[in-house]
Amino acid sequence: MDDPRIIVTRRWPAPVEEQLTRRFGHVRLNSDDVPLGPDGLRAALEQADVVLPTVSDRLGAELFDGELRARFVGNFGVGYNHIDIEAAAKAGIVVTNTPGVLTDTTADTTMTLLLMVARRAGEGEREVRAGRWTGWRPTHMMGADVTGKTLGILGMGRIGAAVARRGHFGFGMPVVFYDPAGVEPDHGIPGARRVDTVEEVLALADFVSLHMPGGGGNAHLINAAALARMKPTAFLINSARGDVVDSAALIEALRSGTIAGAGLDVYEDEPEIHPELLELDNAVLLPHLGSATLETRTAMGLLVLDNLQAFLEGREPPCRVA
Repeated sequence: MDDPRIIVTRRWPAPVEEQLTRRFGHVRLNSDDVPLGPDGLRAALEQADVVLPTVSDRLGAELFDGELRARFVGNFGVGYNHIDIEAAAKAGIVVTNTPGVLTDTTADTTMTLLLMVARRAGEGEREVRAGRWTGWRPTHMMGADVTGKTLGILGMGRIGAAVARRGHFGFGMPVVFYDPAGVEPDHGIPGARRVDTVEEVLALADFVSLHMPGGGGNAHLINAAALARMKPTAFLINSARGDVVDSAALIEALRSGTIAGAGLDVYEDEPEIHPELLELDNAVLLPHLGSATLETRTAMGLLVLDNLQAFLEGREPPCRVA
């Protein structure tokens, strides 16, 4: 493909945008960083040879119907359940993602959530900033220990394994995990125990960390019944995909004491967050910061460009998903 027309749906780190415009010809950047929405995304697919979306862009099957100019969609992110890849493939469009380069940064964010919710850090900071703190006292804002507690991992892929290593080697946490795919028995973590069902992890763990892909059979994997299987002293951590958790069921579980707390970086209908969730002190809420470091976001963008370069040269993109 000679001199492709390229549309980027959101702002990218400056070093990546500079390289994109230098390496390729007709590039339209989103200088205002405003979401394109369904109509804008459809127009991009009709007008450009290459569309470079992010995980916040919803590319459902209806957007791939009819005549389209686009032949390549390079997703800025590892998750791609927001793209109907079957519809894209049917339309003759190659889709790629950015795995690997965000593993450690996302695992760090997961541990941040785990520590914050266990030690009531968000709640404590709000108290200090509001001028409500009256000084140290023995019973003030007591949280839960992390060291030595059992860490449960649902989805032992790159990120899940990285979280497990941090928990085990950093905090002496025994690890129990479930993964539907065939993975190494202990993933290099001494004593890590693989179990046969999600339910076993929920029942055994003091901290349950979600690392399953969204959509399909994983939608609302964590529902009222699943939450009821957890210990009342346990915490749920989600840095994977928002739709894995039934928000209404989670709110009720947090409110009733079915579980002790939750740390969330992703949400079902983000950027919209259920207003009742905002009112709960035992929920730590981050704005999808999983991979949000300059180094990692730059690496993600450069990986998109590597995939695009391969496609334009007639080679197989290294991170093709459709």
